[in-house]
Amino acid sequence: MKKNNENQQHEKQDEKYIKRCLQLAKNGIGTTRPNPSVGAVIVYQNKIIGEGFTSPYGGNHAEVNAINSVKEKDKKLLKKATIYVTLEPCSHFGKTPPCADLIVENQLSKVVIGCLDTNSLVAGKGIERLKNAGIKVTVGVLENQCKKHHKRFFTVQNKKRPYIILKWAETANGFIAPLKRNEQKPVWISNPYSQQIVHKIRSKEHAILVGTNTVIQDNPSLTVRSWSGNNPVRIILDKNLRIPLSVTVFDKKVKTIILTEKRTKKQKEQAEVLSEEKKETIIYEYINFSSKKIATQICDVLQKHKIQSVIIEGGTKTLQTFIDENIWDEAQIFIGEEISFEKGVKAPKLSAEKIQLIKKEDIKNDVLKIYTNI
Repeated sequence: MKKNNENQQHEKQDEKYIKRCLQLAKNGIGTTRPNPSVGAVIVYQNKIIGEGFTSPYGGNHAEVNAINSVKEKDKKLLKKATIYVTLEPCSHFGKTPPCADLIVENQLSKVVIGCLDTNSLVAGKGIERLKNAGIKVTVGVLENQCKKHHKRFFTVQNKKRPYIILKWAETANGFIAPLKRNEQKPVWISNPYSQQIVHKIRSKEHAILVGTNTVIQDNPSLTVRSWSGNNPVRIILDKNLRIPLSVTVFDKKVKTIILTEKRTKKQKEQAEVLSEEKKETIIYEYINFSSKKIATQICDVLQKHKIQSVIIEGGTKTLQTFIDENIWDEAQIFIGEEISFEKGVKAPKLSAEKIQLIKKEDIKNDVLKIYTNI
């Protein structure tokens, strides 16, 4: 009985520190890709002596930052300490040396891991390296929470495509836009607080995708303005290259990928004009818009450009393309309180059998519903 109580106590302690790792790991979301944003905590006699999270790409991994944060007077404690991490320590050379080797070098006594790394370069090799060095390893503490945190990284590794978030705002009567516009600017359905949350979402994700009509009708910038963070890569669907060069998405301030099937003199001239200053700013990729698998083709292009996550923000047609092909992971739907217009473009439809509501939140007079694709 006493042994069982001790085991339960150890399990609770492990969960406590993995939760702290997850809190730390959130600080790196949006800056570490293509690396995952990992959190690490070093504990000696139930006291945290070091912690860290993954630096922006090219910088230190979480384990390195955690070990470096330990005060000089406490360095001697590392041999008796436990390091907690959300994801299996890497065992290969990339921009930085293997974290598993650093843990071995510092002779930590135990490693507690949230979830395994499915990257073929790691995939258990980090754990094997640690065990071979005589270090105790525990795996699977708050595993589901850790997998959820690393959802972008795992989707790229396992599904060979980006993590896909569908996002739209609809009126109380189910429309996302009016049938007619008087001027070229967005028609706001959600309130300013919801709009700020959208910018927060953009700051965390790698790319944002919209269709031709959204760009022509709204002239959006698709950047982060009401929040702090990096601008997402802009992905624009423009089958026949109808979008004029005067719109904001061609301002060269953000990397922009145009998906088209046009191979004309006009496209060549457009590419030359846009490539005068920075060739890498505007990129043209070709897909077959007549295919029944447009979303699949888009994902192939995004995988080619190592895009880890993308927000699909376009109109109903663009969003429904991903829904119909069942290529999406999360849907964030903002519902306005008022009936802004009696007639309009109907909102996309999710299949009730394929979704699970995981969050419902009131944002003043708006409602945000978040679904996952089950």
